[in-house]
Amino acid sequence: MVSTVAARRRALFVVALTLILAVSSTITRAWAAGALAVGKCGAYGQAYDYAAEADARSAALKQCKGACTAIAMKRACAALAVDMTNPCGAHGYAVKPRISSSLNAATKKCYEFGGKECVIRAWACDAKG
Repeated sequence: MVSTVAARRRALFVVALTLILAVSSTITRAWAAGALAVGKCGAYGQAYDYAAEADARSAALKQCKGACTAIAMKRACAALAVDMTNPCGAHGYAVKPRISSSLNAATKKCYEFGGKECVIRAWACDAKG
């Protein structure tokens, strides 16, 4: 009798664990849209883990001052680098699967566009990016 009770408990545990994993992966997939808005002079806005890309873009643009462009990220990371010596000058941004890649790529773009001392101004990752 003890073995059947233990077997039932194990089975119940496996079922519960399976349900938890299924629900968590559904939530992660459902909330996997983000955006980084980039504007002049280091202006930015960010939004992550939104249900829809359009909502993420709107939220990022709402935070950004002035005329800004929104860059979408889906299960990824985005970064913005600006020239510290002239924040209104060269800048670069990138969207990559990992944060380290996006930081490096944004900094590289800033230097490619003429930046002298490029630094990361903002970054964001959406669901598990």
